[in-house]
Amino acid sequence: MVETSSDDGRIKVEQRDNILLMGIDRPAKLNGFSPKMIAELGEAYVMLENDKTVFCGLLYAEGKHFSAGIDLPKFAGRMAAGQRAFPFPEGQIDPMSLRPPFRTTPLVVAVQGICFTITIELMLAADIVVAASDCRFAQVEVKRGIMTAGGPTFRMVERAGWGNAMRYLLTGEEFSADTAFRLGFAQEVVEPGRQFERALEIATTIAVQAPLAVSATIANARLAIEQGPAAAVAEIIPTQQRLLASEDAKEGLRSFVERRAGRYHGR
Repeated sequence: MVETSSDDGRIKVEQRDNILLMGIDRPAKLNGFSPKMIAELGEAYVMLENDKTVFCGLLYAEGKHFSAGIDLPKFAGRMAAGQRAFPFPEGQIDPMSLRPPFRTTPLVVAVQGICFTITIELMLAADIVVAASDCRFAQVEVKRGIMTAGGPTFRMVERAGWGNAMRYLLTGEEFSADTAFRLGFAQEVVEPGRQFERALEIATTIAVQAPLAVSATIANARLAIEQGPAAAVAEIIPTQQRLLASEDAKEGLRSFVERRAGRYHGR
């Protein structure tokens, strides 16, 4: 387990079998993100992507709330100077998936309680979200005279349509877990306190699949969104050829013939 601690909070990182647990830990400040926490989150995502023994990630938060957002005064100077609010180094995975290299290791997020601003940005940049029914979501940047910078201006539109996205982006009003589910921002809603358990169940199911095939699926879906279906179709055959040459695909074929679950190692 990798841990650091201070008044600026921390990101706890623990590997459990083939799953990387990344915990937001500043509950006394409603898990408000400090620059230190942002930097540590970026480092955790690098581990998620680069550690070949990790097949899935799970992002969660300690305490009653996921996050009240960023500690705005500590970021405003960078934003006013025309710099990225979240200065992840070039070549490092961006947790908001705003620039390459993009994450290809699957990521599940468990959210609860207050889920403002950066929470939604991280959710929309992940793959699967499990929300507790007590969640209070809001993208409140317009109430502070700024614009959300982590992707909701296009990802909320992509998921929910123009009117549904603008309903909350332009008002900054709160919405519920049921609304998040209806709009496609969350994939499951569970009783408060069960969000981590359910997210871990999903992550565990993903982690026993063939990792190369899982990553290829994410990459092909991203290609379709960014460049259109034709670009994704053009990659199907070469991707299948590459996968079929892997040890995992050979194991998959053996397991099919032998009528058993496959045992995969990402090779």
